[in-house]
Amino acid sequence: MSLVTTQQMLHDARKRGYALAAFNVENMEMVQAVVEGAEELKSPVILQTSANTSKYAHFSYYFAMVQAAAERASVPVALHLDHGDSFDLAMQALRAGYTSIMIDGSKKEFDDNIAISAKVVEACAPSGIPVEAELGKVGGKEGDEETSEDGYTDPQEAKEFVEKTNVSSLAVAIGTLHGVYKGIPKLDVERLYEISRTIDVPLVLHGGSGLSEAAIQDCIKNGISKVNYATELRTAFSQGVKKVLAETPDVIDPKKYTIVGREYVKQMAIDKMKVCGSVGKA
Repeated sequence: MSLVTTQQMLHDARKRGYALAAFNVENMEMVQAVVEGAEELKSPVILQTSANTSKYAHFSYYFAMVQAAAERASVPVALHLDHGDSFDLAMQALRAGYTSIMIDGSKKEFDDNIAISAKVVEACAPSGIPVEAELGKVGGKEGDEETSEDGYTDPQEAKEFVEKTNVSSLAVAIGTLHGVYKGIPKLDVERLYEISRTIDVPLVLHGGSGLSEAAIQDCIKNGISKVNYATELRTAFSQGVKKVLAETPDVIDPKKYTIVGREYVKQMAIDKMKVCGSVGKA
């Protein structure tokens, strides 16, 4: 089927009490792996590329790969810009054909975050493309300072933010981090529950990689409708490639090692979709 937006996917997840797994994909093999896994589980799925990934190759490359995979799939597949850090970048992804856009103004002051988020929502509205924004500070990205509870999402600010921006979904800060956790994170699930009761849009959990199955499922029970995974997929792909190169160091055909990386990513994606409860929801 053709690529779909995340609008209906997220509202269905919120209504039915499961979450969508959203995977940052870096190459063709990762795209294939995630969509194949979704097909096997009959699960809707979101593929993502980040602002940093767009520096490696233009959005049009990733769009073409994901579109090709989606057209061969029988499950809903959406393509999302993750952490778009400027209006111009968001518009590049929109023009390339992305079916969901994130504008991340979380490093800005509250009013400035509202302003840029509302501007992206307004620009995406004529195309029917939903917009995710972030309120609070989910640390771990390059250049981020260590996040304290002062940076967690405030429920009343979240209410005001959603009302003034009309965003379709909101990424919240409750103690998760991007990248690799140095210890076991303490998540403020009570805060998450309060936010979910205060605003009427699906909530997004960034920094899903490295969280326990129980922690993620607890977050889903308390209002999360989308969980982002990036680091664990990169790790899985790299482990598969390294395994082949260690066992057969003379190999020169990239297909011989990327196929193993692809299989590692597929299994990782399958595991995460099961954790999120999206199996059979396509």
